[in-house]
Amino acid sequence: MEHKPLVDLQTMAHLSPAEPHRPMTRVRRLERWIEALPRHPKRTLRPLREIEYQKPADQRSIRADDSAITVAYEDLALRAEGLAGDTLGDAMDFFELSEEEAHTALCSCYFGSAVEARVAASRVRAVLNPAHRTSVWSMFR
Repeated sequence: MEHKPLVDLQTMAHLSPAEPHRPMTRVRRLERWIEALPRHPKRTLRPLREIEYQKPADQRSIRADDSAITVAYEDLALRAEGLAGDTLGDAMDFFELSEEEAHTALCSCYFGSAVEARVAASRVRAVLNPAHRTSVWSMFR
């Protein structure tokens, strides 16, 4: 049997996936994140510290080790879809989150200094169900 590198095989054969890949919708990306969070139910996550008090220029680079965004970034399917990193800006871009939605899902205002993965999943789920969420921002309307 002759062994050839994959690159050589691709040039010799016309390979195409069985089904064309369809990019995930925003809702599907959020659902995948929600599914990823409770995979390790005893995992304690760190929320992002006081997002709303950070300088606008610094907000997009906010991150925390072992945050809910870290869990999303560890999911290979979400990375394959284009999640670039585990910063707030990466999450806002990829999941198409508004500032209010990012605050609802990720801020320490709701969690303190630590949060269980299943609770973090419920906060991300609140982004999909805006009627069921509470928000600091709603107090200012």
